[in-house]
Order: sequence, then C-alpha cells, then structure tokens
Amino acid sequence: MMPSTTPRWPGLPPALLNLRRGETGPVLLAGLLFFLLLTALMLLRPARDALGMERGIESIRWLFIGTALATLAVNPVFGWLVSRLRRLQFIGATYGFFALSLAGFWALLMFAPEATGRGSGQVFYVWSSVFNLFVVMVFWALMADRFTRDQGERLFAPISVGGTLGAIFGPWLTAGLARPLGTPGLLLLAAGFLLLAVAAAWLLVRSSPDRPDPAAPPTFPDEAERVGGSAWAGLRAVLRSRYLTGIAAYVLLMTVVATTIYFTRLQMVAAVSDSVDARAAILGSIDMWTQIAVLVLQLTLTGRIIRRFGLGAALAILPAVTVLGFLGLALYGSFLVLVLLEATTRAVQRGITRPAREALFTAVDREDKYKAKALIDTFVYRAGDVVGAQTEGLLGRLGLTLAGLVGVVVPLALVWAALGLWLGRARMRRAGPPAAAATEDRTTHAGAVAAS
Repeated sequence: MMPSTTPRWPGLPPALLNLRRGETGPVLLAGLLFFLLLTALMLLRPARDALGMERGIESIRWLFIGTALATLAVNPVFGWLVSRLRRLQFIGATYGFFALSLAGFWALLMFAPEATGRGSGQVFYVWSSVFNLFVVMVFWALMADRFTRDQGERLFAPISVGGTLGAIFGPWLTAGLARPLGTPGLLLLAAGFLLLAVAAAWLLVRSSPDRPDPAAPPTFPDEAERVGGSAWAGLRAVLRSRYLTGIAAYVLLMTVVATTIYFTRLQMVAAVSDSVDARAAILGSIDMWTQIAVLVLQLTLTGRIIRRFGLGAALAILPAVTVLGFLGLALYGSFLVLVLLEATTRAVQRGITRPAREALFTAVDREDKYKAKALIDTFVYRAGDVVGAQTEGLLGRLGLTLAGLVGVVVPLALVWAALGLWLGRARMRRAGPPAAAATEDRTTHAGAVAAS
C-alpha cells in the first residue's frame, strides 16, 4: 500500500481528493466507460419493466425463473470466451453481441411489427435482464483486474459516479426521445452507447498501469496474456473457496430481499394505474430520483465510510437500512413509504454497497475475477431473484400482511449483515499475492469439508 505522503493532485473536488499521481487518467476512463454502459442500460429499463407487467405480475415471477436459467446457460459460454480470448477480445465480443441483439430487436419492431406482441415483450424482458447483469459484471471484473487492492478501496467509489451519471442521463434521454424516436430508435441508441463503451474499454486497457515504484513490474496483466482455464472454473472456484462462497451468499440474500421490495412495489404500481405509459412514467421517476440519491452518497460518504470503517461496515449498512425501512413500511404501509424504502435501499446498494462488494474481488486471482465473478453476479444474483419472487408470492397467497413480511425479512437481514462483517474481516486477512491467498483459502476450505 502506498504511504499517505504520496503526492496528490491539487484542486480536485472533495470526492476525488484520494486520487494519487498517475491515477487521474485511468479513473476518468473507467468512469466514462461506466457512464456509457449505464446510459445504455437505463435507456431500456422503464420499457422492460412496463412490458413485463403486460401479462400481470404473476408472469414476472416466471420470467425471473427464465432469466435465471438463461444466465446459467450463458455462463459456460462466457467462461469459454474468457479461457480462449484475450481480455479486450472477450469484452468486445460480449458488448458487441448485445449491441447486435439490440439491432435485431430494432429490425423486428421496424420491419415485422405484426410479429411482436406480449410474447416478444416477455422475451425482451428476459434478454434485457441477462444483458443488464453481464454488461455490468464484465465492467467490474475489468476494474478488479485493472486496479490494485488499495486502489479498489479508494477509487471504486469515484469510478461509480460515472455509472450514476449514466443512470441519470439514460432515463432523461428516454423521456426526451421516446416520442420522436420511438422504442425502436431507443434500442439503436443504446446499441450505439455499447459500441462507444468498447472503445472506452480499449483505451482503459491500453493506458499505462500504475506502479508505486517505477522500477517494479506492472501489476496490470499484459493484454497478450489469456486468462486460460476451463469454462466451468468459476463454479468450481465458488464451491471450493469459503471467501467466494461468502460473497455468493451475500449476493443471494441481498437479491432475495431486494426482489421482495421490487414485487411489493409492482403490486402498488399496478394498483395505481393500468396504463403501460403511466406505469413506465412512475417507474422511470423512481429510477431517476434513486440515482440522484446514489450520486449524493458517492460524492459525500462512500469513500469516507470504506476508508474509515472498512469494507465490512460498508457491506453491513444496507441490511441495517433495509430493516429500518421494512419496519417503517409495516407501521405506515403507504405507497410513498414504499417508494422511499426502495429508493433508499437502492441508493445505499449502488452508492455504498456495490463499490465495497466489488473491492472484495481485488483479493482473488485473475481467473476468479472473471469466471467466479460471472457466476456470482449473474446466476446467483438471478437465483436470488427467483427465491425472492416466489417467496413474496407465497406470502401473498397465505394472506400475510406487511407486518408478516417484516417477520421474514428482518431475520434474513441480520444474517446478511453478519455475513457482510465477516467478508470485510476475511478481505483484510487475505494478505500477500492474490493467487497465494486464493490457494490458501481453497486448501483451508477443503480441509474443513473433509473434517465435517
């Protein structure tokens, strides 16, 4: 870790004061890349949610199952690409594939509108959900590969600001261009942002790696290197490593709770209006104000919390906020309280928890950064969606009120918070080279399994 006396650039805004010499360019490029990706994602999100509700909320529960199965099917394909292609090649292949898919949806809407309907809307919902996870996962895997452990703790928060600005800019573009361009035009616009993101990733990878000591070898892997390994290495890594298993469990609990909130919101939005346009407007407004709250957190608190209290505390904040929010929802039960609950939890998740969670992956080896991370951030994430959706539906069929929902969510959140604190301590203990730490972790885990 670099000493605190390392010179810093003068005159930077308070949120970026922790930048050190030589880091400004890579951080700006990373922020630009995240901006382009989140703009593309948020251009599509309101339409995705509105179309998904066309056949009722129950259909979305089944769409979640379809999405989870789709992510499971795509994971070995992605693992195969990572094993055989260079970093820029598989990043370009991933983003290029999704851009071509958007062009395909555009062609369908433009030249065969009679072939579109509720069924195609549900296909788009599943595709968009898979697209969302893989695009963001590849970005953060690159960040964990590009920056050191110390840099991850310091720089992931300011880098996240770029994504938040894109998440605000995307809905703004949707609101302004939906009528003149129509939905097909928005799809092509999102594809254009993805292609620009490929160019930004190329610039980031080609930028000089940062080295505390000019005589030391670069820590950023050479672009000529391939990650190697097998297509299923990510699954084996998660099953072998207590650390990666812990991250997977944290993500699973997070998504179960978040999906419960999501479906509670959909129920209330459906009661407010039966118009697709009105629902999209409501959902878009919630997204915009949530992202503004995320931006405020990233510019004021995230970096300070991680530096002062550590990753464990940052990871435990979201479960604590969720518990308080559900208690408020049980007491008042209004649509406004629900919107505040979802906006607050999503703001904390994206503004504080996400940078902290991504910093956990800077302590694993390079193959795990792409393959194990892909499994956790896509299939495990969507598996949590399925569990949360089905649990919320079951509780509703049993006639449980919001107070009954609190009785389910609060115990989960307490386990979730404890797991976050454990991950923070485990991250601190993983000293030495990432590969050595991963080897030690897997050996220990194997011994524990044998002993049990």
